[in-house]
Formats: sequence, structure tokens, C-alpha cells
Amino acid sequence: MLVALLLPTPATLRAAAVRAAAPGAAAPARTEAELRALREKIGRISEQVSRDALERDRLSGDLRASELSLGQARDELGRANREFADRSARRGALAQERIQQQQALAHERAALAAQLRVAYIIGQQEPLKLLLNQQDPLHSGRLFAYYGYFGRARADQIARIQAQVQRLDQLDGELAQQQSELATLKAAQQQQLGQMERARNQRQQVLASLTAAARTREQSLARLKSQQAALEGLLRELNRSLKSIAPPDNATAFGRARGQLPWPVAGQLTAQYGDTRASGVRWEGVVIATERDAPVRAVSSGRVVYADWLPGLGLLVIVDHGEGYMSLYGHNDRLLKAAGEPVAAGEAIAAAGDTGGRAAPELYFEIRQGGKPVNPAPWFRSRNPSP
Repeated sequence: MLVALLLPTPATLRAAAVRAAAPGAAAPARTEAELRALREKIGRISEQVSRDALERDRLSGDLRASELSLGQARDELGRANREFADRSARRGALAQERIQQQQALAHERAALAAQLRVAYIIGQQEPLKLLLNQQDPLHSGRLFAYYGYFGRARADQIARIQAQVQRLDQLDGELAQQQSELATLKAAQQQQLGQMERARNQRQQVLASLTAAARTREQSLARLKSQQAALEGLLRELNRSLKSIAPPDNATAFGRARGQLPWPVAGQLTAQYGDTRASGVRWEGVVIATERDAPVRAVSSGRVVYADWLPGLGLLVIVDHGEGYMSLYGHNDRLLKAAGEPVAAGEAIAAAGDTGGRAAPELYFEIRQGGKPVNPAPWFRSRNPSP
């Protein structure tokens, strides 16, 4: 949109000449440069966080790879299923048209047969008899005109029948092509199902390895603390980077939205802010059990400042709302937004899932103010996220 607004037209060139000396003339370009710089910083931060996580915990890297592979396999299978459904619908429409064409052809042939029977009864010599035995020229003229209409009608019917036969031949060819493409898509579906099953098995193996590597309470606690440290480090770096960047253009007074926010996803609360996760570790947000692929929506307008995989949270989206407020959305199956993109309140930013090693689809949601977690419950306009 910014590019479109900056395209020169006669009117904008005249306006630009007037504003050339104004301090704010380069604001759009500066904003674009700041956004590019922000994306680059976020990319470096994401890379560093991933590298640190891999150095601390090889299994987290394995889980990330297996979950991303599984998500890609699900996407490919979803696309194959949608294309198969579209092709099936197209084939059904063609088959229905073929039935209609056959019915129309049968009707035209019946009408032509009736006319031919009438012509046979009249006899092929009837026009000649009228010509030789005519007593009333006007009456004979009318009869000759009727014969002309009758002949042209038969010719038109024959032409329609020929066109319908050609259309039926064409439909047969299109149906054969659709059938062949459906067979190809079916094979692709089977291939994608196999790939997804392999990715799912790989993820299960990694999860089993993670469970085996954290057999004691102390080991589980150490893993949770390591994952929290990764998140805290990410947020510190993001806050440091955002200080030099203008707030989102679409940011609203997030602080005054307390008690008015919608829930990010429909479902059931399974953990609340402050609940104990393990000895010495508490939830700093809420966990909502939901359906896989349920749309995860931004609770308020802002700008995506992180969209990547993070240990413990899987595919994570962080939205900057300005005024030091951020909202976090974890365990997603797919991300629909990239870092630097603006989001509107209620806009879908991800699809819910179970990444990060969860046993079932759920969303982890958190609100941060000045980098510190706050209880999100008072911010929602209803007590629970039930649909």
C-alpha cells in the first residue's frame, strides 16, 4: 500500500514540490526503512534464539524439524484434498450437463421423428400435386409457405441435434480428462498421507526421546526453566529493538481495552495465569484447549514482531500493540502472518495446533506489559472462551 501511495502522478508531484521542505516529507520512506530494519533484527534474533536452543538442547531442534515437517505435510495434504474436491465437483457438473444434453438430444430426435412421420404421411409428391392442381393461387401460396417453414424447421432441428452430439462428444472427452486428473490427485493424496504419517511418527519418536531425557522432576524442571529463559531472552531482544522503531500505525490505546478484549480462540480453559506447571514454575498466561486449525485471532490491532518456532511454545506469534504491550500466541499449527506485517483486531494470524510438544491442539496466550507478564483474565470481556 505504501508503494502505491508513493507512485508519482501529476497531482502528487505538485504536492510533493510543496512539501519538499517540510520535515515530515520523508516519513513514509523512513517508516519503510525502519520496518525493513526491524525485520532484519527479528530475523537475527530468531536465528540466535534457535541457535542457542540447539546448543542447549539437541532434542528441541529435532522436535522443531519434525513439527515443521509434519505441518508442511498437513498443508500439502490439505491442498491435495481441496483440489480433489474441486475436480470432483467439476466432474459432477460435467456429468450433470451430459445428462441434460442427452435428454435435450432425445427430445429433439423425438420431435424430428414426429415431423418425418407427418412428412411421410403427406407424401413427397404433395407439393407437386398442389402446383399442378391448384385452384386457389392464394391458398396454394400459403401452403407452399407452410412447407417452407416446415422444411427449415426440420433443418434447424437437424443442426441442433448435430451440435448436441458434438457437445456430448466434447463432454465425454472432458469427463475422461477429469477422471484421469482425479486418479493422479488420488495418487498424490496417498503420497502426502504417507509423508504425513512418517512425519507424525518422527515427531512421536522425538517426543518419546524428550520424555526419556526428562525422567526425573529435576530434569523436567530444568527443561521448563530453559524454555522460559529462551522466551524471556527473545522478549528482551524484541523490546530492545522496538525502542528504536515507531509504534505500529494501526496501534490503538491497548491500555484502555482492559475488560473489552475478545478471546483469541474458541475453546476451554485448561490452565490459568499463576497455575503451577511444576515446582518453581507457574503459567504466565492461559492455555485454551481448542480444535486443530481453529482460527487464532489477534485480540487487538498491532504489528507482528515474531513468527517462528520457539522451544516450549512451538510455532509462536508475537504482536506488538504499542505502549509497551505485546500479546503472545503459542502452539500453533500454521502461521498466517510474517514478522513486520500489520494485523487488525480480530484478524486470523495463525491456525491452532499442538506444536511445541503438546499432546492435543491448544493455544497458549499471554499479555506482556513492558516485558513483564500480566494476568490476561481481566482483559477479556467474557469469563471463558467457550464458543
